[in-house]
Amino acid sequence: MTEKIKALFIKYKEVIMYLIFGVATTVVNWITTFICQKVFGLDSQGTETMVSNGIAWFVAVLFAFLTNRKFVFESTSGNFWYEMVKFYLARVFTGLFEIFLPDALVALSEAVPAFGFLGSPFFGLTGGVAKLITTIVVIILNYVLSKLVVFRKKSGKTGKNEKTEKTDET
Repeated sequence: MTEKIKALFIKYKEVIMYLIFGVATTVVNWITTFICQKVFGLDSQGTETMVSNGIAWFVAVLFAFLTNRKFVFESTSGNFWYEMVKFYLARVFTGLFEIFLPDALVALSEAVPAFGFLGSPFFGLTGGVAKLITTIVVIILNYVLSKLVVFRKKSGKTGKNEKTEKTDET
């Protein structure tokens, strides 16, 4: 039994590690928000909570970058800063989905009766089903962008990207 579990872990290691560090990133975000609000007093509704959320987002994305780079995608690229910029840009891009997709899905649920479930509450959140779908979309997009854009593996001794080599062969 242990050999089967070990084999499954090895086969799906990247995805498992991504999910583990994704949960850890969420914890970092919440702890940072708590520190900003309770220790530094950035807890008044409005600008202060936006600042505390912004700081928490920045710290959480930094944590996600470092852990994804080292433990998930095991990047050995010497382009640390280039990867970091790409990672933050990818997270800003998916952040737009996080901001706008739930309302778009709720609007769809109001316009098309068959999609009415999208606006339903989930965990007590208004439009919670839309938020849940958005979260799943964002997690998948973050993984795909990290794997294919930010931490894309190079192959061979030439240092060309796998995508470039395939194109060169045609």
